[in-house]
Amino acid sequence: MLPESQGTIFVVDDDRYVLDSISTLLREYGFNIIQFSNGQEAVKRFASEPVDLVLTDINMPGMSGIQLLEKIRFLDHETPVLLMTAYADLDTAVQAIQKGAFDFIIKPYRPPYLVHAVEKGINYKRLTRIEKNYKRELEQTVEQRTAELNEALSKLRHMSSEIIERLTAAAELRDEDTGQHISRIGRYAKRLSVQLGLPDDFVENISVSSAMHDVGKIGIPDSILLKPGPLTPDEFGTIKQHTIIGEKILRGSSHTMLQMGATIAATHHERWDGSGYPYGLSGNDIPMAGRIVMLTDQYDALRSSRVYKPAFDHAKTCDIILMGDGRTMPGHFDPRILAAFNDIQDDFADIFEDSQN
Repeated sequence: MLPESQGTIFVVDDDRYVLDSISTLLREYGFNIIQFSNGQEAVKRFASEPVDLVLTDINMPGMSGIQLLEKIRFLDHETPVLLMTAYADLDTAVQAIQKGAFDFIIKPYRPPYLVHAVEKGINYKRLTRIEKNYKRELEQTVEQRTAELNEALSKLRHMSSEIIERLTAAAELRDEDTGQHISRIGRYAKRLSVQLGLPDDFVENISVSSAMHDVGKIGIPDSILLKPGPLTPDEFGTIKQHTIIGEKILRGSSHTMLQMGATIAATHHERWDGSGYPYGLSGNDIPMAGRIVMLTDQYDALRSSRVYKPAFDHAKTCDIILMGDGRTMPGHFDPRILAAFNDIQDDFADIFEDSQN
């Protein structure tokens, strides 16, 4: 027997004697009973008041028990509905079960069986409610944990980005007048990748990984790296080794940014026509990240002053990249990337000017 006042039941029957006798029996077993002599009143009340179980006669005038069942199922899929009938009609019983009846009771009923069926229905509703609440709490917990994980991953990505930028600055500042070169390369590469329609994770990674393109310069002697005059062929050969050194420093990592960084370090001086270094790769054999950074690095180098050249303005730089000047030629670049650069060249100018402020 269930604890007292632990279940509310709608009892629906047009026979007043049956309605009162069932209600009296169930009240003795601790149920809260609300009586209805017709289905219409029960439906109206059901729409506004929670209930644990509905016990209804099938054969009622106006609205049959089957019709009442259908309306309750339209409003609620969980509340158990027990149907009673004085006729053991198998087809009717099957129809009732198909429409979602919880159980089927034959009149005249045996009180123990009726009470047992009601207790079973009440317990079913409680278990359903517990499961529903558990699922809701579980979903909320998963959402909370997911949000916390995303926040932690975001902090980790930002920390990883900052560590990469600070480490690469150590190598970059030995060769550049300003560390802004690093951040500009990242912003150029990101903008160009977006223009090319590349996946979001690629765009995110290259915006950070591109900063590592010259990390191998940390292994180049200062006497060559900072030489104020022209380099000899042997010295230029040594400079070229920064691509190999950078790849060796970064390769073998499980971190996607470092993996891309290794690729960029090794291939950002390769050229579309095969005239680049260190491997002489050409065309699509050059990884996309290397092809993108190759152009962005060239743009920024032309805009910046070097011991062997003055800084060029944006218009002259674009003219050199798009038309060539004998030393830099359009054939050095992936045609698709070159076209994308041409479409957004003003954005490159904005990025460069913004870094000067």
